[in-house]
Amino acid sequence: MISGKGMRPGDIVTASNGKTIKVNNINAEGGLTLADALVYACNQGVEKIKPKTRHLDLATLTGACVVALGPSIAGVFTPNDDLTKELFQASEASGEKFWRMPLEESYWESMKSGVADMVNTGGRQGGAINAALVLKQMHVDMAGPVLNDKKHVATGFGISTLVEWVLKNSSS
Repeated sequence: MISGKGMRPGDIVTASNGKTIKVNNINAEGGLTLADALVYACNQGVEKIKPKTRHLDLATLTGACVVALGPSIAGVFTPNDDLTKELFQASEASGEKFWRMPLEESYWESMKSGVADMVNTGGRQGGAINAALVLKQMHVDMAGPVLNDKKHVATGFGISTLVEWVLKNSSS
């Protein structure tokens, strides 16, 4: 904490959509920032992000996804079968590996709080699913393939697939 204004466990923050979140893990601030960014984009009228349509985000959100899928496969969390099909077609063209993961709604119970709308991390089990439930629409957890541990460099994972996806959807 670089100042007295830094986030501390037990703090309650209010997201840009008015939801209150109890901070129980200060290492999960990226998910809070990403959720606010998605709300902001939706409020700006970005069609691919508006609720009940579709959006796609890529983030190095959880170590839990690395444990589940290893260093070269990203986890895809979404209730949207059409968007999943589009992403997987784009990944075939790019050569990047993705695996669809479940969005188990019953896990949301571990995200509930008695003093806020939710907590920023759920229980230890199902950590990647819990994080994805906060973001909802479509989330790609690329914590594993984003770094090459042997060479100690970033891989640029996801860029080729996103370019393919955008190109295929730019005329629609």
